[in-house]
Amino acid sequence: MAEAGTGFLEQLKSCIVWSWTYLWTVWFFIVLFLVYILRVPLKINDNLSTVSMFLNTLTPKFYVALTGTSSLISGLILIFEWWYFRKYGTSFIEQVSVSHLRPLLGGADNNSSNNSNSSNGDSDANRQSVSECKVWRNPLNLFRGAEYNRYTWVTGREPLTYYDMNLSAQDHQTFFTCDSDHLRPADAIMQKAWRERNPQARISAAHEALEINEIRSRVEVPLIASSTIWEIKLLPKCATAYILLAEEEATTIAEAEKLFKQALKAGDGCYRRSQQLQHHGSQYEAQHRRDTNVLVYIKRRLAMCARRLGRTREAVKMMRDAAVWQRRRREVNQKALILILLMKEFPLLSMFNIHENLLEALLELQAYADVQAVLAKYDDISLPKSATICYTAALLKARAVSDKFSPEAASRRGLSTAEMNAVEAIHRAVEFNPHVPKYLLEMKSLILPPEHILKRGDSEAIAYAFFHLAHWKRVEGALNLLHCTWEGTFRMIPYPLEKGHLFYPYPICTETADRELLPSFHEVSVYPKKELPFFILFTAGLCSFTAMLALLTHQFPELMGVFAKAFLSTLFAPLNFVMEKVESILPSSLWHQLTRI
Repeated sequence: MAEAGTGFLEQLKSCIVWSWTYLWTVWFFIVLFLVYILRVPLKINDNLSTVSMFLNTLTPKFYVALTGTSSLISGLILIFEWWYFRKYGTSFIEQVSVSHLRPLLGGADNNSSNNSNSSNGDSDANRQSVSECKVWRNPLNLFRGAEYNRYTWVTGREPLTYYDMNLSAQDHQTFFTCDSDHLRPADAIMQKAWRERNPQARISAAHEALEINEIRSRVEVPLIASSTIWEIKLLPKCATAYILLAEEEATTIAEAEKLFKQALKAGDGCYRRSQQLQHHGSQYEAQHRRDTNVLVYIKRRLAMCARRLGRTREAVKMMRDAAVWQRRRREVNQKALILILLMKEFPLLSMFNIHENLLEALLELQAYADVQAVLAKYDDISLPKSATICYTAALLKARAVSDKFSPEAASRRGLSTAEMNAVEAIHRAVEFNPHVPKYLLEMKSLILPPEHILKRGDSEAIAYAFFHLAHWKRVEGALNLLHCTWEGTFRMIPYPLEKGHLFYPYPICTETADRELLPSFHEVSVYPKKELPFFILFTAGLCSFTAMLALLTHQFPELMGVFAKAFLSTLFAPLNFVMEKVESILPSSLWHQLTRI
């Protein structure tokens, strides 16, 4: 019985919802008919005549105040709608309507049923969207103390957002800590330091960790088995403490390099010790994995220090030596293959993307053959793409034809095979990240790149252009070729959110993630451009129309009064005509007959 009653109520509710959805015009005419029938007892005619007499006695100043107030209110709504749209990318009125009014009209049930039916079909697309919106660590991130903090001292602006720094803190805890850190006092202190939000507290903790290692302690390792003679050893230096000081306390790149060299000495010793014990248990294996991560990070940052200080050849050599160190005793002459093996042996390096550091350094040396060799291994369909890979490939192909390229000549004779390949490479790069050309062509101002980037987003475009703009300028005619051809990509992909050409459809989550990664003073690049919501256009038109009426009423009160009366008479003429026809059809004593019944 209960189930039957519940089913009946559900059917009744669905019928009511259906009636309000499709039969609202019938309800409207029924209400109008009832109002007409009850016009005599409700004294509608008398009330209308009273209202018309009151309106005739109003002065033009009232109409000026009325239209002016309407214009002011609609203007305030327009300003709020525009601010909300700029900040959140949607209309406030539209969002409230969809969130609160649509469920009342029965839209939520339909959507839920549709979503349940199509959930299996859209699972692949949702999985792809999540992977596209993953935030990656910037392989060319700057140093906080020597570069980010100096920018803050000069400009008074914070180049990093809290969200970006929080992601870096999570990365540091993943790279530089393990479950056995509590066994070593210095590592236990650093484990807390990486979680600390206050920079000064982190720096103080790093100094404390180094001071602990300066104290000579008795290590319980007998020199001879079953012996009571104990060896006195000096505790190993804490490499992660040097890393933190180099990243955050050093105010110059030279100071950071000096601290990283000390970290390299300490990290290499820890790595050798843990390497010998890695097979003794899961605890030692975790320590060895952590020490490996620390050593890879230190060598990479040392190479970046050398690159910052102008020692580019040394930086390239250090990157290759790091790869050779990972390969241990194998000897391979090809540089790209060394990096590939490095990636296979140590998956952490895939998060560092050290090949992008190598590409940038080789471009600085103008070693384009070596750059092509690296791209040949990484610009593959099975590997994740990046703006560095796509745009570097486009730069190399543009370099072959850009010095002699002329738009006028190309329009007369057509594009050659090499020029066509260069244009296709540019279109491919622009499809992957459409934000980069505006920074390379200096149509938008650059800022310091964040510590994390979103692939295909504005943050990745800033990080790429910040380091590679000089390489494009060095190639004669490359920027001119980019300027002439990059916008043609959008004609190939008219609906980038629905279907891509060479890549997956452009993800819709980039704007939100980039707003979290980039500082507030930067205007985030949005692709594709969103059309203004209907309510912003409606309030803009209403504000302009009422403001014009207020001005005209103030300047020409008599003329506007005549115009208003003519407009109202014309507007109500069809209604008066219908009412006259209805009165001629229906008897005048219908109400009295109804009361008798």
